[in-house]
Amino acid sequence: MPVIFSLDRQSPTTAAPATDAGIVLMGSSRKTVILIHGLTGTPNEMRHLAFSIHRAGYNVICPRLANHGEPLPVLKRTTWEQLYESVRATFLTALEVSDKVYVGGLSMSALLVLLLAEEFGDKLGGGICLAPTLFFDGWAVPWYQRLLPIVSCTPLRYYIYYKEGPPYGIKNEKIRAMVHRAFSEAKLDNIDNIAKFGYAFFPAALFYQLRRLAKKVIPLLDRVHAPMLLIHPLEDDSASVKNSQLIYDRISSRQKKLVILNDSYHVVTADQEREKVGAAIKEFLATL
Repeated sequence: MPVIFSLDRQSPTTAAPATDAGIVLMGSSRKTVILIHGLTGTPNEMRHLAFSIHRAGYNVICPRLANHGEPLPVLKRTTWEQLYESVRATFLTALEVSDKVYVGGLSMSALLVLLLAEEFGDKLGGGICLAPTLFFDGWAVPWYQRLLPIVSCTPLRYYIYYKEGPPYGIKNEKIRAMVHRAFSEAKLDNIDNIAKFGYAFFPAALFYQLRRLAKKVIPLLDRVHAPMLLIHPLEDDSASVKNSQLIYDRISSRQKKLVILNDSYHVVTADQEREKVGAAIKEFLATL
């Protein structure tokens, strides 16, 4: 995945109004599914999956992660603790009106699901980890990204952004072309399209937060007992299937399953096999 290094010398700004508050699909069900988009992503990544699960009889909530939808100078100062707290708050609210609450997360957000499972135990009805990312070892990750841990441990992390390049986690050529058009025209100070496609620029500071989060999650995996479904593409361009395998091997869940996709890249909720992803999740939920 080619990236462009870019320096941003802006100081943090006051948070701007949110551009996308999320997706909420409620009905008469007492079972709620929370779907969490990826880091620098958008609830729109979950839209197709949300409607599919809702049609199966569940309430579905796709919240926006903390500070997502805000200008990049605000987003880059976000900690993993803030991200987790935004998910945790949604989970606790859903518990008040639901008999069962299930939570799924894409990429980095799958790690937040594992934290919920460790903290809340059997209050979590089940967890869904979609292309979980503990470390970046996908086939499209460039060699020079190995320098990122060095940069992210210095103050430079607040000034460096990596511009996303093809394939953007998408194998489907039509969808990838739409993302490419939007990202090719993106500017650091323009957030007009992020509600639909997410951020074209990835702050180095968020890589640092992801590393901190992974270091928090890995030692806790054996304390995860909730039913857990893991779905991972064999051709993941960002995070290899080793990420899911490590989680699968270490969690203590009596009910766990790993589904491998053969025709998708990282963003499995929007790519070629999104129907298969939806079917696997509904089958999993039906057993709980």
